[in-house]
Amino acid sequence: MPWSRIKPDTNEPEFLSAALDGGLHGRRISYAEATNEALSLALGLDPRVFVMGQGVDDPSGMFGATRNLHLTFGRERVFDTPLAETALSGIAVGAALGGMRPVYFHNRPDFLLLAMDQLVNHAAKWFYMFGGAVNVPLVFWACVGRGWGSAAQHSQALQGLFMHVPGLKLVMPSTCFDAKGLMLAAIADNNPVLIIDHRMNFKQRGIVPEEPYTVPIGKGVVRRKGSDVTVVAVSHLVTEAFVAAQELAGEGIEAEIIDPRTLRPLDEELILESVARTGRLVVCDTGWKTGGVTAEIAAMVAEKGFGSLKAPIARVANPDLPTPAGYTLEQAYYIGKDDIRRAIIRTVRGKEA
Repeated sequence: MPWSRIKPDTNEPEFLSAALDGGLHGRRISYAEATNEALSLALGLDPRVFVMGQGVDDPSGMFGATRNLHLTFGRERVFDTPLAETALSGIAVGAALGGMRPVYFHNRPDFLLLAMDQLVNHAAKWFYMFGGAVNVPLVFWACVGRGWGSAAQHSQALQGLFMHVPGLKLVMPSTCFDAKGLMLAAIADNNPVLIIDHRMNFKQRGIVPEEPYTVPIGKGVVRRKGSDVTVVAVSHLVTEAFVAAQELAGEGIEAEIIDPRTLRPLDEELILESVARTGRLVVCDTGWKTGGVTAEIAAMVAEKGFGSLKAPIARVANPDLPTPAGYTLEQAYYIGKDDIRRAIIRTVRGKEA
């Protein structure tokens, strides 16, 4: 099958920012194992935590993220759910309001559209509607991205849609270390957090400590230092941007790679500080271009950091089209290292590669 050749299993790049802080020591594990470990720790440490979702107890365990958790913690705490996203999301919201800490795996973000009323009208608003007296400690998880020709109804990267919603925190990890730390932070948060993962992340292996730790929600990180252009990349495009930057260093272009980690709240200060140093900005996202993440970050920099810009902001995102199903059409549709590379060259040198 051609989709199996899209990205081989590989070790994460040696990013500038060390994954291990505070003296923690890690070992190299897969992205799925890192997520699974976070869930296992949360279930073991807090009896209020439970995991629900379609296929969380399957042998494959939701891309491996929930594999065998039901065997360790029982089907009362890790259980499969029917195809009834609206109703089951309501149950998750109700459980959170009642003091539990649900983690609801929705498999694909497309299915979240069936839960919009519960997620946007209820979970995201109760804390504000009741003056801070009510919390909704709820985690929704979904995975986007190519992998088997999943087409228009199973490939939608909807983070731009959810970034628009006040009261909802939006997390998009890019490394194994962050997958574990951000999942634990999300479960510990007292209000709703949506984690959108990417299928390509599950091809990675990275250094992760065994002990529990959290990565702060709303705090980005510099993955590579550079002086010529700032590249803000989301999810698996952080790795694509890093590789492009390493290649371009040999051509005299030094790109600084920013990984926001979370999109809401967004670490605006980190991005603006970088743009103030480089004077140029390229924004890369796995979603659509119009009205999406690249548009919001570009607008923020244009509004708050316009005086630092030496060139127009460039955006790299998927075309404004439903995702095709065929392998060759996918090759033309999805963005990656080469698209980012061309955008960097155009921004720095004012011409195409």
